[in-house]
Amino acid sequence: MILCALTSIAWGQVNPDWSEGAFVPISGRNNPFQIPQPEHQKIIHAGLLHTLVYPVSVTGLLLPEKPFKNIFDNKTYNPIKRLLNSIFKGLVEVKNYRDLFRWVGLHDYPQESSESQIPFPENRRPDYLMGYSQLEKDGIKVFTMSCAGCHSANLFGDKIMGMTNRFPRANHFFIRGQKVGKLYNPHWFRAFSGATRAETRIANRSIARLNSIGFKMPVQLGLDTSLAQVALSLNKRKLTPWAERSEYFEKHPRPDILDQTAADSKPAVWWNLQYKNRWLSDGSVVSGNPIYTNILWNEIGRGTDLEELDQWFQSNEKIIQELTTATFATEAPRIEKYFSEYQIQPERALKGEVLFNQMCSKCHGTYVKAWSLPNAQNLTWKEQIQTIEVRYPRNTKVIDVGTDPNRHLMMKSLEKLNQLEISRKIGVLIRAQKGYVPPPLVGIWARWPYFHNNSVASLCDVLTASSKRASFYYAGEALDKKTDFDFECNGYPLSSRAPKKWKKPLFKYDTKRAAMSNRGHDENIFIFQGNEILSLENKKDMIQFLQTL
Repeated sequence: MILCALTSIAWGQVNPDWSEGAFVPISGRNNPFQIPQPEHQKIIHAGLLHTLVYPVSVTGLLLPEKPFKNIFDNKTYNPIKRLLNSIFKGLVEVKNYRDLFRWVGLHDYPQESSESQIPFPENRRPDYLMGYSQLEKDGIKVFTMSCAGCHSANLFGDKIMGMTNRFPRANHFFIRGQKVGKLYNPHWFRAFSGATRAETRIANRSIARLNSIGFKMPVQLGLDTSLAQVALSLNKRKLTPWAERSEYFEKHPRPDILDQTAADSKPAVWWNLQYKNRWLSDGSVVSGNPIYTNILWNEIGRGTDLEELDQWFQSNEKIIQELTTATFATEAPRIEKYFSEYQIQPERALKGEVLFNQMCSKCHGTYVKAWSLPNAQNLTWKEQIQTIEVRYPRNTKVIDVGTDPNRHLMMKSLEKLNQLEISRKIGVLIRAQKGYVPPPLVGIWARWPYFHNNSVASLCDVLTASSKRASFYYAGEALDKKTDFDFECNGYPLSSRAPKKWKKPLFKYDTKRAAMSNRGHDENIFIFQGNEILSLENKKDMIQFLQTL
């Protein structure tokens, strides 16, 4: 309590209202603690560092760095390296330690911190990848994964913090780590990695924690199964108020519908947080600071002792505030940084605005453009396409528009989280919803593919009747603006024009698979009495407007 008081005085902050139904200012809250400048920028910087270097020192899964580097980087014959290569094979051949984390989907740091506003830990460009987190435990250098692993992306050469990683493999890494755990022998580990006794103890501890984690493979690369991992991990714990120590783990996990049913979703962008008062694509987290919620989920999915986590929360409120401040202040990338603003035609964009306000703004918000200002004629077109205000509903809606229901239906499995004492302490409440949150559309141009399950390849298909949408597409990284992105439709190119290197089973998104349906947004939205409302020209107009958001 003393720490909280001192923190509040030092920052001159207010305490945001995270309770259920608390109204968000209509223009959002990108500075929820109302920290004055220039302190606000310093806090953002500190928070971004936490997203890169995972701050939860009591996290359940930490591995000693040096022995694993020795295994992967040693060029001599090593049976453990051969085994791990066979387990982690995938997008790239794992030739060395760094390759392993490229396989996970992590990206290089930008060449210069100033290029992307991504800070460098210890003020120098790391030789490891974003999302790889170095820590110290009992005097030993250890590693784990940080938030940036799933919430940073490469956009035509830029690294964007808070953007969805298109191909995260964190879940794959956990599952294959479990396979390693079943074969793990501490004596062999020491012999072939050069691990010290202290390093072996840390490895032993993390391997043991794997037994308390429930894993599930995503149905498609690009989605994650965090919901399933948390719910299934809880089923391995006796639901006492804490359910934390080894004596509280069930010998036989309770059965769950998620054992058999997919409920995947893609990692969300951070810049939408400031407009909402309920969280996740389904809006099922109805109260609580989403940073507390996210860390709690992470740690249940890592087998962490929840009593230790509670103590860490109490001692590290400032870190939570820094993380919250940084994520809420994240900004979406602007399209004119990557394409000429003149590719957006004024006449089309203005017509698209009218259509959008007629058909979409009730759910997705209104976006006030600089071209509506009294002095707009004195502004350049690049200045006119800026959004000067976002007016999103003060109470976040959840609406069922017919999209694949698996995700929101499966949230019922996670309501058991409400039984934990730690959830009550941090104010987290889960209540399954019917439908999904119609998200704010800030930066919508950069968020392809669309819908919570990545089932729609482009905005052209979003605006088209689901019966006419492509049933499959090929996906790839956004590297080349000419080949990897369809500007006119805003999204992945049609499968016939997709780069040859994408045309592999791993990158084929088949919407006929379970939980991957591309239906929704049809009757009374883009269809009336069985007929499409928007013509092809209407769709082009609306896409041009959406590209300015």
